[in-house]
Amino acid sequence: MPLQPMQAEIIAVGSELLTPQKIDTDSLYLTGELNALGIEVVAKAVVGDDRERLSAMIRDSLRRSPIVILTGGLGPTEDDVTRDAVASALGRELQFNLAVCEGIEARFRLMNRRMAEINRRQAYIIAGADILNNENGTAPGQWVDDNGRIVILLPGPPNELKPMFSRGCLPKLRAAVPSTVIRTRFYRVSGMPESELDQLISPVYTRYSNPVTTILAAPGDIQIHLRARTETEPQAEALLSELGAQIEELLGKRIYSCNGEPLEAVVGTALRRRGETLSVAESCTGGLLAGRITSVAGASDYFAGGFTTYTEAMKSSVLSIDPELLRVHTAVSQPVAEAMALACRERTGSTYALSVTGVAGPGGGTEQNPVGTVYIGLAGGDGCDVRRMRFLGDRTRVRILAVQSALNLLRVHLDSESGR
Repeated sequence: MPLQPMQAEIIAVGSELLTPQKIDTDSLYLTGELNALGIEVVAKAVVGDDRERLSAMIRDSLRRSPIVILTGGLGPTEDDVTRDAVASALGRELQFNLAVCEGIEARFRLMNRRMAEINRRQAYIIAGADILNNENGTAPGQWVDDNGRIVILLPGPPNELKPMFSRGCLPKLRAAVPSTVIRTRFYRVSGMPESELDQLISPVYTRYSNPVTTILAAPGDIQIHLRARTETEPQAEALLSELGAQIEELLGKRIYSCNGEPLEAVVGTALRRRGETLSVAESCTGGLLAGRITSVAGASDYFAGGFTTYTEAMKSSVLSIDPELLRVHTAVSQPVAEAMALACRERTGSTYALSVTGVAGPGGGTEQNPVGTVYIGLAGGDGCDVRRMRFLGDRTRVRILAVQSALNLLRVHLDSESGR
């Protein structure tokens, strides 16, 4: 039977997290660990080093969710305000703990250092809290059970937070929350816009409150996340299979991955399985296509190499593209994309070759080939197929879409040859 989720919120503390130089990675780790227990993270927040603002945020979170986890702000300085803010939010006192202070002093002695007086602030514990041992730092964590509501204080550095949460919090949380299983299925789709996809599959997935369906869109790539919550793993898998089968039937071959693998990995696996190779000749993408392909470990099994021929002179000298062909048709044309792909395949001896030439912008467009026009060629044993595409957006988006479309063109070709 579907279960109502146990909910949690995460508050990352620290003014440095509100700058462009610092990213909160702790919440990503905590979300994964909580989800594995069947606990749904429903909100995340970043709060600067302000006692009153943080205390108000804690109170608001506890009104909504029975579990609130705070990261950071447990150091010894005046701007480390997490202990004070939690105590204020719960209406509890902070109490000096001599044993904790002696433990901090002992840690400093191990480093042949004397503990500064300011470090005594880290020995103040919220009344009634359980102390969470910090094996890698001086700031102890704290676990507060406030009439069934759980507040957890964790240090910010990941090398301190992760072992503390794993050893000090996970066993407590397992005992505190109902036994729940969360399982996910992760589809990736290329070759159709998000609105078209949602119009096609929403009549199916909206009939289900469990699994929950989330659609995420990136240039040329749509991700469909199915998330089932049940008492047992077989129940979760059955729900995922029931909904997943209907989505797969509607989308068909436009689904390129059922396990979250990116397109370059899917194409690479297909080439390796077939014992075939690939090379690329790029112009407007400037090496991005080769970069995507070689981002996969083991790509040398199937990737022969590539050419970045950004100028007409390079197209002629490296790929021997006829200058007359370039003069008559321009570099952004079907004949040149075909010539690039065929020359690339011939020079590398690869089974397939992809070529990309286009106008990424912001300038350079013509009436015949406005900004966003891209020609993609796929050369193989049976000749060369060239597609003309027009992408909207800025230079970065056009280049990303060109690479994604080139990989998808090859993926569709490989699928058709395999009889899929």
